[in-house]
This record gives sequence, structure tokens and C-alpha cells, in this order.
Amino acid sequence: MNKLRWLLAFTGGGLTGAAVGFAFGIFAYPYLFLADIVATERVERPEARKVLARGSFVHADPSDPIHYGKGGVTIYEGLLHLEPDFEVGPGPKFHVYLVPEREVVPSTDVERTMFVDLGRLKAFKGSQNFEVPAGVEIARYGNVVIWCEQFGVLISPAALRHE
Repeated sequence: MNKLRWLLAFTGGGLTGAAVGFAFGIFAYPYLFLADIVATERVERPEARKVLARGSFVHADPSDPIHYGKGGVTIYEGLLHLEPDFEVGPGPKFHVYLVPEREVVPSTDVERTMFVDLGRLKAFKGSQNFEVPAGVEIARYGNVVIWCEQFGVLISPAALRHE
């Protein structure tokens, strides 16, 4: 009986430890290992490209100190460029979306909109480029959104001013 109790306690402790370690890894990994990476992608010959829209990321929910964003975004024909001053609070699985809504707030159900996923964020700071698929009409989109796919959370929206 003692051996069975010991085996159950050992197994339960191991499973609990693995679960806690996994959860800690999901939340701590981006903060510990990725937060200081700064992307430095450039737009080749920006003066030769047509600017379609610009925007600035905002802190969507000031009462939430973890999910924030700031900096500029410029959309050229075929290319979305996060400006060098871009920054968001670190987290797992952040993506860049084009969202048709003219206003995006924390209560907006972004996942139910006809968004276009441009890909996973490459870094939490700095300039990054994302290809805009052919046929996407930028004039139909009101915001660029940084979205956490893992937890379905709005990180930061940038309302677009179309040129």
C-alpha cells in the first residue's frame, strides 16, 4: 500500500511539475529570450513605391499594462512596413492582421471579421516587412492589428489613414 501511495504521489507530482513548467515556458520564454531582439528590415527604394495608407499603433486598453503597442505602420502597394519605432509588449504567437473595421477596441471580435493574416510578428521591436497578397484592396481595411492567436487577445490596433 505504501508503494502504491508513493507511486501515485510521484506520478501526480511529475505531471503537476510538467504542467507548471509548460505554462511558465509559454509566458516566460518571450520575455526572457525574445524581448530584446530588434528587427531592422528596410523598404527597398521607398520613394519609388506608392503609399496606400499609414497609421499608428495605440495602447488599446490602458488598464492592461501587458498588451500594448506603439509606433508607425506604412502600407505600400504589395507591402506592409512596421516602422523602426514599432514596439509591442512581448507574448506568444503574435500575428499582423488587416481588419476591415474602421474602429477596433478590446471588445471587437477580430476573429469573426474578414481579416487578412499577413504572418507572424518577427520581433517585438523594430522595422518589419510583410507581403500583402495580390488582390487585397487596402481601401477596404480600416486597421492593422497585432493579434495574439494563442489566446485570442487584441494587442494593439493601428487605424489607417488612406492616401
